[in-house]
Amino acid sequence: MTHIVAGNTAPGFSLKALDNKEYSLNTLLERGPVVAAFFKISCPVCQFTFPFLERLYKRYDGDGVTFLGISQDDAKSTNKFAKEYGITFPVLIDGENGYVASNAYGLTNVPTIFLVETDGAVKVSSMGFDKKDLEAIAAHLAERKKISLGPLFRPDEVVPANKPG
Repeated sequence: MTHIVAGNTAPGFSLKALDNKEYSLNTLLERGPVVAAFFKISCPVCQFTFPFLERLYKRYDGDGVTFLGISQDDAKSTNKFAKEYGITFPVLIDGENGYVASNAYGLTNVPTIFLVETDGAVKVSSMGFDKKDLEAIAAHLAERKKISLGPLFRPDEVVPANKPG
């Protein structure tokens, strides 16, 4: 669970990415919305979810939209996870600093994904894998970018409606 739900203000955070670059939520929101996905590398639902987040990133990145993975593990293990699951968006490390961001969001389960709008308001708060929530994020970003909404899931894929984290 998380105590941050749609309509709440997202707590700010500043974390280092795998490339050692610092990312601050408040600074990123000046450019546009942020999709922040908290995860653990050992979590099977995270492993299932992240390739779909990568699809979202490839379609909707740019024009001020920022995608962030926020790992609750160390940098070395997280780097291996990112390579294994083909993650090309920035991945930040929360696991080496006492889980400051995870605790601020009151996380008890991963993956937990937030779509945060430029005013800091959470538009989508999603726990586990939830097909409808990922589609809602896609629809919001497509509308924002004024592009057509492409299918996130292929007809040949067997994708459950949800998987608890």
